[in-house]
Amino acid sequence: MEQPSQPSIDKMWKYAEKYAEKSGTHLHPQREITEAVVLGLASHVDRFGRPICPCNFYPERNADGTAPEGLYLPREDEAKRRAWICACDEMQKFKYCHCLLFVTEEGLPITEYLPEDHEGREIYGLIEDPTPDKGRALGRIEEARRGETESTAG
Repeated sequence: MEQPSQPSIDKMWKYAEKYAEKSGTHLHPQREITEAVVLGLASHVDRFGRPICPCNFYPERNADGTAPEGLYLPREDEAKRRAWICACDEMQKFKYCHCLLFVTEEGLPITEYLPEDHEGREIYGLIEDPTPDKGRALGRIEEARRGETESTAG
């Protein structure tokens, strides 16, 4: 992989530090893990204009130029969607970072808000959120909407 530009690296370090503070999480205590993710994000900023998650597998386009069937699209298509742009939808909804960029002080991903059958829950078990008053912007919106729907349906 080609080294990302220094401005993109600086931008992603600043973003990661600010987002960790805002979300009530920590950057991974092993600097090499955090650095690898930040460099991956910076590389995607340089290549695609957006910090798409560097920890997912993104398939190549089919020989005829179409996107393959499946959960993920090719990187250039994912860059046009919201789901895997850092902070990804999983982080915004569940406060779960599968890249291990945004974690607890001990370096574990928060799994408290994940569905019971999510692979993060299966791998790490229940990791409670030490700062439940921070983060989860999309999750809080979904919960509020569900509450409104339930109160009007009742």
